[in-house]
Amino acid sequence: MTQMLEAMRGNITEAMKAVAADEQLDPEYIRKMVAKGYIAIPDNNQRETVAVGIGENLRTKVNATIGTSTDINDLDMELEKAKVAEEAGADTLMELSIGGDLDNIRRTVLANTKKPVGSVPIYQTAVEAIEKEGSAIYMEPDDMLKNIEKQAKDGIDFMAIHCSVNRETLKRLKREGRKGGLVSRGGSFISSWMVHHDVENPLYENYDQILDIVEEYDVCLSMANAMRAGALTDSTDRAQIQELIVLGELVDRARERGVQTIVEGPGHIPINEIETNINIQKKMCKNAPFYMLGPIVTDIAPAYDHIVSAIGAAQCARYGANFICYVTPAEHLALPGVEDVREGVIATRIGAHAGDLAVDMERFGQEDIKMADARKQLNWEDQYAHALFPEDARAIRDKRPPEADDTCTMCGNYCAIKIVNQWLDKADKEAFDN
Repeated sequence: MTQMLEAMRGNITEAMKAVAADEQLDPEYIRKMVAKGYIAIPDNNQRETVAVGIGENLRTKVNATIGTSTDINDLDMELEKAKVAEEAGADTLMELSIGGDLDNIRRTVLANTKKPVGSVPIYQTAVEAIEKEGSAIYMEPDDMLKNIEKQAKDGIDFMAIHCSVNRETLKRLKREGRKGGLVSRGGSFISSWMVHHDVENPLYENYDQILDIVEEYDVCLSMANAMRAGALTDSTDRAQIQELIVLGELVDRARERGVQTIVEGPGHIPINEIETNINIQKKMCKNAPFYMLGPIVTDIAPAYDHIVSAIGAAQCARYGANFICYVTPAEHLALPGVEDVREGVIATRIGAHAGDLAVDMERFGQEDIKMADARKQLNWEDQYAHALFPEDARAIRDKRPPEADDTCTMCGNYCAIKIVNQWLDKADKEAFDN
């Protein structure tokens, strides 16, 4: 039975209890939100995972993608990237390999983490068709379903399924006249297949069969955003909104079956459109958890897109998105390396936390409040203890040690806090009153 079906029947599962403890919320609240589809807990019944809640009134979660490419196929490096992502605080991983032995890579990653792991099954189907026949247009619909089932059986916790690309969606895309075109890899595979065969998307047509599979293994559907913009000029266009309408209908059908869903959102979008996109998604998809990809809020900062994405992540978390896919410095340039992954997770975590603070400072800002106290007291150990990345903070200070232990080399003897502590705070209050 799925987490959602259990919740609908009034049962509080161990996963729901774990999420409640992590978020410091009532388990009954978590159950109600899971039953409504407002919170998802990706937790395939084939493996043991850390329970991660994604959705309404929860801390904004961060996903890190890993995976090989056709140019770089190094499983050991992908395992190291997964490890580094976890150490930096990623809540989930997505295994997106397109090079090498895809089954072995996926199963090895799953065996080496307790984090929820996501995938995009159409990648494997397309890669296999390319290797066998020379092009993704030769994918077989049965193979699309078989790979979904195989990956579910392996233990994948959430899957990006490109069900919402139908013939009507493609019409909107063709009429739109985008500058950046279609940048979703999965979307390009399925769209090319549809155009070549001049038929409907089999993932859309066979959605009930997909629901049968994911219900059996309690896989959370990550409703893929194939029409997302790859350039700011294309954001929030008719193709994207048409797909969102379809996504909302598919979410309804999944909930009827007790299947958990999250809905993926835009990748490139100007800051002023973020709130609008989240409001539309929440309305169309009836408060399904929203998974924002980045997002990229300016197109001209390659090599620093992790910073660009952190800005977007802060705005997304502020306005109600629930899940953010990180972006690394290598975005648009190369397959990320280990250090790229670390920097990507760090930047996105900071952005997501900043957005959460704007939603509820009292609930999400306890460590910030403690940091303020530690800085006022010039208590460096407490400052490290309340930092998101304590070892990094310690390393910077240790590399440039001050003459006086209670200050830093920025101000030294002229430290404003030290001066205030010594003179202003000790001053006779009556002297000021008089």
